[in-house]
Amino acid sequence: MTPSTPFVPSDGPADPAHDSQLDIAAELLALLGATSTEPRADAQLEALTLAVAADLPVLLWGEPGIGKTAALTQLAAALDLPLTTVVASVHEPSDFAGLPIVGDDPAAQGVPMAPPDWAVRLVRAGRGLLFLDELSTAPPAVQAALLRLVLERRVGALRLPPGIRIVAAANPRSSAADGWELSPPLANRFVHLQWTHDHDVVVRGLGGTWPRATLPRLDPELLSDAVTFARRAVCGLLTARPALVHRLPSTEGRRGGPWPSPRSWEMTLRLVAFATAAGVSRDVLSLLVRGTVGDGPGLELLAGMDRMDLPDPEALLADPVAAVLPERGDLRQAVLDGVVEAVRRRPEKARWDAAWALLARALETGSPDLVVVPCATLAALRQEDWDVPATIERLAGAVAVSRRADQAAARVVAAAGSGR
Repeated sequence: MTPSTPFVPSDGPADPAHDSQLDIAAELLALLGATSTEPRADAQLEALTLAVAADLPVLLWGEPGIGKTAALTQLAAALDLPLTTVVASVHEPSDFAGLPIVGDDPAAQGVPMAPPDWAVRLVRAGRGLLFLDELSTAPPAVQAALLRLVLERRVGALRLPPGIRIVAAANPRSSAADGWELSPPLANRFVHLQWTHDHDVVVRGLGGTWPRATLPRLDPELLSDAVTFARRAVCGLLTARPALVHRLPSTEGRRGGPWPSPRSWEMTLRLVAFATAAGVSRDVLSLLVRGTVGDGPGLELLAGMDRMDLPDPEALLADPVAAVLPERGDLRQAVLDGVVEAVRRRPEKARWDAAWALLARALETGSPDLVVVPCATLAALRQEDWDVPATIERLAGAVAVSRRADQAAARVVAAAGSGR
């Protein structure tokens, strides 16, 4: 067997055929990378852009390869913001807290903490998108160093300008390489968004067209009302539910996600105000609220906001014939219960009669099941000298039928449970 001849680099000119093929390959890569964007409803992308507009740190949770980095790259390009990516797990705590630099006279001047080069570039630019990638693989010491960066925008002795927005990404611990649970202090500084893929978006994007990321359009005439509404919503809930002001989850895994605290409620208030001024959908607002204070408190806040838009019970009692009741069953039930409660607080014959007229209207325009409990409660408020209005006759039949249906359903369930 003839021994192989060792390869010796040639000092001669490069083969033009090779250069030509590389140029063709570059042209093909450019064609593959040429994509366009289009307006498209995307709740998670709208939630991300609204949180960025509200200048709140956002943390995108998603499995590897789901498109978190691509979404941030497209967002930075759409907003014309320079993108700075920092992989948290490959940095030391001093890269965020600053490196001590000894000057000529430390006793007089102290020892300043010098920031890293990426922070200096951001300050020079004055604006940009700071992307903290792989946050769940950062060890606890690095997470502790990130606290001031995320909340106070400080890196060493340097303060990032207001034009800098912070977005982070993390994989669940089960799919993260050497993953760590997020520390509660760091987790409580973020708006957490679950990043999932949409089949139609992916297919159309691979075809060359991705959704366009745009900042929400805030209505200047709604700014003051939006702030008032947000304060009423949050303060109203916390007044009624003081235990929700601060509730640290009992398990380590849940502490690394959204949970209620005075800090996260302040963030929620800001998001509600921005969402109201922008007129975003209920789905977008739900993602943001639940991603800041958690599912339970977030859903309670959303339910409270729905009730804030309900008609005043006193106005309904003043003119029950012209009353317009909500279409949604839960909201209609809340209105009827509120009217009966108003009569209970100030029981008068005219108000009692008006409440019956309103219940009759609810029966005509909605499900009879919704009037059963209000009818029973209102009937119990009758005083001895009050005549029974004719309206009750119309309601009595519907209430009786509804109760018989409930009893029949209960008998069916009992029979199924006993195996008959």
